[in-house]
Amino acid sequence: QVQLVESGGGLVQAGGSLRLSCAASGRIFSINFMRWYRQAPGKQRELVAGITSGGSTSYADSVKGRFTVSRDNVENTLYLQMNSLKPEDTAVYYCNADVKTMSLVVRGYWGQGTQVTVSS
Repeated sequence: QVQLVESGGGLVQAGGSLRLSCAASGRIFSINFMRWYRQAPGKQRELVAGITSGGSTSYADSVKGRFTVSRDNVENTLYLQMNSLKPEDTAVYYCNADVKTMSLVVRGYWGQGTQVTVSS
């Protein structure tokens, strides 16, 4: 089994910063794409940022220039550095990963989410 555990959420004032982490553990052979999603109250879950195993990144337009996604392939950990936070960034942030398990089966896994609240 594979588990993804997010941490680093919290309450911050507008203009502030937070760093989210997502640690993957379990019977992992390799991890390809890793992503951050977020879901605000009453809204659909949206893709925020993604990163390949090789380090290529992509971002939603709403966070470009403010958020930076990175990963540690040795520790199987995904990060999201969030700067210049805005109230509209308030959401539950989820990590998602395409994991090849020791059984060589590839499937997607989700973390439980971490709340980010930005006050104005």
